[in-house]
Amino acid sequence: MRRRTRKFIGVVAMLGFVVFYALAVMALAQSRPIQEASGLVLGLFYVIGGMGWILPLMPMIKWMEREDR
Repeated sequence: MRRRTRKFIGVVAMLGFVVFYALAVMALAQSRPIQEASGLVLGLFYVIGGMGWILPLMPMIKWMEREDR
């Protein structure tokens, strides 16, 4: 598969994943235990939730950037 095709497939998959992930994190952020937590816990939740989407997508990004055969 050519790099251009991999990038197209990867971008579509990444957009779908990020939309689903953002909705899930927003729903979790509105839950009662998160809302009633201390400021430190809230801060950690938002940092981890905001950066957490990168780790699952790293293998896909590496696959997209692989050299053509």
